[in-house]
Amino acid sequence: MFLVYYFLFFIFGASAKLDTKTPNQSIKDGETLVSASGIFELGFFSPGNSAKRYLGIWYKKDTDKTVAWVANRVTSLSDFSGILNVIDQGKLILLDGEDRMIWSTNRSRSLKYPVLQLLGSGNLVVKDRNDNDPENVLWQSFDHPFDTLLTGMKLRRNLKTGMDRFLSSWKSTENPAPGQFSVGIDLNGFPQLVLREGAAIKNRAGSWNGIGFTGTPALKPNDPVCDFQFELNENEVYYKCDPNFPLLSRIWVNQSGTAERLIQSSQTKNWWLAYVVPVDRCDNYSLCGANARCQTNSSHVCSCLEGFVPKSPEGWSLSNWTEGCVRRSPFNCKNGNEFKVDAGLKLPDTSNSSYNTSMSLEECKEMCLRNCTCTTCANSDISKGSGCLLLFGDLTDMRLNNDVQQDLYIRMATSEPGNFGSIYF
Repeated sequence: MFLVYYFLFFIFGASAKLDTKTPNQSIKDGETLVSASGIFELGFFSPGNSAKRYLGIWYKKDTDKTVAWVANRVTSLSDFSGILNVIDQGKLILLDGEDRMIWSTNRSRSLKYPVLQLLGSGNLVVKDRNDNDPENVLWQSFDHPFDTLLTGMKLRRNLKTGMDRFLSSWKSTENPAPGQFSVGIDLNGFPQLVLREGAAIKNRAGSWNGIGFTGTPALKPNDPVCDFQFELNENEVYYKCDPNFPLLSRIWVNQSGTAERLIQSSQTKNWWLAYVVPVDRCDNYSLCGANARCQTNSSHVCSCLEGFVPKSPEGWSLSNWTEGCVRRSPFNCKNGNEFKVDAGLKLPDTSNSSYNTSMSLEECKEMCLRNCTCTTCANSDISKGSGCLLLFGDLTDMRLNNDVQQDLYIRMATSEPGNFGSIYF
């Protein structure tokens, strides 16, 4: 009987430790940590045909061992001598064969009983061995995203400290250093989710309007696989998805400049593409220029908003829309204006905007009319019918999408022909 108990302890006790290391323990090249879920594995790897070595986390059961996170993505190891040490008080240090520090974690405090653990979510954490509160971890890989957004991970901007957590592509298939494409939250004006090439915006998922991103209707709550969430409060702005279903989901920004959502079949272990952005040319940032909307299933891809005309009629006739549209009748805020209601449009670029989350729509309209530079207003949260979004100057990067349940109130001169609804003087 003693031998049976010893055998069970050896099998189950040992497996329970496969995801954890304690101080003064290490992980050498060739050794790994495996999450209790069996989904993720931490260890050393070489990408593609490269001979360089990196410490990373990958999907253990994938044929291709898809990498989800890399520690030393900027500074590689030249050989198999790498070793990750867990030192007292909870700091991680990655050394090469000559004891040179390649990578390390920082820490804001010390722990009495620190452990390193690879969680079932793919999050590598340093925590107190007796504390399972995720808010109390000393350090976590989820705070240092790579090119992949795992379920439960946040794209985040801390409004107090300025901390910015965003995705960035690999430089190449053999070099995980940060590439030219990134996905993150833009805090200029009302927060919005953007895909950038360098500093330039390549695509906008748009701003969150309470039920989804107006530029990417596929990112919405109550998804059968992933429950998308967006939070804006006085401390932080973040976007994340929590798992709804026993399928694996990830969002990935690649070296080609596209962001993809992939879902893995539990049977085949293959990844299938749920959506990709940009989808079409209307997803290219401001394809139609200012004050115009884009529509791919139309003979005219770009068209001016009602009450606007092409700034360059000649260019417009040649499908050169870069100069966009201008008002047919410029409004004079001293002489009376009215709002034209436009629906089914992706919210314009909110880089030049302001917002108030507690105002009503009528209060929002009145505030817009009191400011001569305000051109458009809208509810910031249509799920509650509240909140005020004010936009200033030209309206850019709009596309027609009947799935977008958003009304835009575009300020027009009273002399402009058309039935615009209520008139404000």
